[in-house]
Amino acid sequence: MTTEYPQIAIIVPCYNEAESLPEFIRQTAAVCQSLPADFRIICIDDGSIDGTYEIVQKCADSHAEIKIQGIRFSRNFGKEIAISCGLHHSNTDAVIIMDADLQDPPDLIPDMLEHWQAGHDSVIAIRDNRDSDGLIKRITASVFYSLMRKIADVEIPPQAGDFRLLSRRLVVALNDYPERSRFSKGLFASLGYKQKLLYFKRTERISGKSSFSLWRLWNFALDGITSFSSLPLRIWSYCGFLLAIMGLIYASWIIIRTLIYGVDLPGYSSILVSILFFAGIQLISIGILGEYIGRIFIEVKRRPMYLVDESLGFSEENKPGQLPPTS
Repeated sequence: MTTEYPQIAIIVPCYNEAESLPEFIRQTAAVCQSLPADFRIICIDDGSIDGTYEIVQKCADSHAEIKIQGIRFSRNFGKEIAISCGLHHSNTDAVIIMDADLQDPPDLIPDMLEHWQAGHDSVIAIRDNRDSDGLIKRITASVFYSLMRKIADVEIPPQAGDFRLLSRRLVVALNDYPERSRFSKGLFASLGYKQKLLYFKRTERISGKSSFSLWRLWNFALDGITSFSSLPLRIWSYCGFLLAIMGLIYASWIIIRTLIYGVDLPGYSSILVSILFFAGIQLISIGILGEYIGRIFIEVKRRPMYLVDESLGFSEENKPGQLPPTS
């Protein structure tokens, strides 16, 4: 009598990972071979220009010990969308999301599997330090997580990346989330259910450099804040009310002073400073409104999150089409 092993999909978003991908697959396959589960690796090529998809094809042919599937986007849609694509096409008992640069160690997979089989729906890998990051990135990451803990509608574990295991019911729930501007860490945290935190030391990339510049990280932080908090909108309501009160008090003082001392020559500098200050406040508030309105604009158009150019390793009935699910 044979034992039916659980099926686990390892989702790997790839953007210009041709150098690191072969070693990642080799190490991951070696770890998975010793575990009582049926593993497959789903590589999502997010519009790479260095031959990443060709490496996926070669690895699929040369690694008979583990099934390798590939999906190639028609262009670059972003890591968050690549993760969503992998979730759409996993169809397994659980998934593990990993980066291809080996900063997410495959050696943690057995512990994740153990905690999942013990009843946890989510097993989250937490960095116990950020020594591999530069000073600016460490500071900005610390500020971002501290801010999100204070203003977000959900509790996001600090120093948690995308490296985690999700049970099938969490994947099904995530696939029902229709938004296009996706902040995965917040979406994961919004699900709830029973979770386990695993701490690990994040090492240096084995090759290449991160595609996340400070500008992309800034935009990523804006996506997180606007997706899971309306506090910025409320803040400017409070600021407007406070400035109106201050203006009323100042106008009252001008009237009283004029009645007592008469009219004096108004100061040009004070008028100019006041105009510039209030104009700046108005532009900032309009900009924050624009961030939210822009995301509403993206959502209501309901364009597909991604377009698939080609795929490999899928059966005909499960083969990714040109368009992903739209609802």
